[in-house]
Amino acid sequence: MASGRTISLSLPRRFVGDLVHFAHQVPTIPVQRQFNVAALELLRGQLSPRPSWVALFTKAYAQVAVEFSELRRCYLTFPWARLYEHSESIASVGIERMYEGEPGVFFAHIHSPEKLTLLALEAELRRYKDDPIEKIADFQTELRVSKLPQMVRRFAWWYVTHFRGYRKAQWMGTYGVSVYSSLGSESLHQLTPLTTALNYGVIHDNGDVMVRVTYDHRGMDGATVARALNRLDEVLNHDIASELRGLVNVKTHASETVKSAG
Repeated sequence: MASGRTISLSLPRRFVGDLVHFAHQVPTIPVQRQFNVAALELLRGQLSPRPSWVALFTKAYAQVAVEFSELRRCYLTFPWARLYEHSESIASVGIERMYEGEPGVFFAHIHSPEKLTLLALEAELRRYKDDPIEKIADFQTELRVSKLPQMVRRFAWWYVTHFRGYRKAQWMGTYGVSVYSSLGSESLHQLTPLTTALNYGVIHDNGDVMVRVTYDHRGMDGATVARALNRLDEVLNHDIASELRGLVNVKTHASETVKSAG
């Protein structure tokens, strides 16, 4: 009779296990809205290299969080129930990397994405995707914490998620972004210990895409999230589109200049 084998948990698997453990303590609810991003896709198609959809959505959501301070808050339970509001947005973007021969999820923390140009934000995301893991401070912190005994790790996670709002924002971010729609699949209800987590589904040929925000109901209500999603749609198709249009114009002008010189 064939037998199986025991596989030790990798450090990234330990980290995700701890994340899910504390995410289960948060009463999250998903809210979704259908967007149409055909105009953005048309503009992206005129650029090479193209800013990723993750960069576009990450920046747009951070811009919305400037207007909706609820998106920068977190619910704390100890020593009394209260809300903490951070002064800036910190995006926690899930990135898959190979670690010791197997894929693992790491989290890139990007401060104030709305203040970065799309090209700068894309370069920052690319750094997290391509640079050696040992040279990325956020990833090294994740690995160091995951090396600790479970009792110590769980206490550290509890301390950050229940007691210290500032530390939670600095160490974990104010909102999450986790997307794998490029693989043809999408998450219907993300588990997260953060107040909100953003994801979007497969972008169809006509530009339609379902965008979801999973939120902590203790910190805000669904109507607030619905308004934030409506505003996110506007920011993407106006502000982000305008920035893309500017990049296209710069590229076109440079191309015409080269032709004239030739």
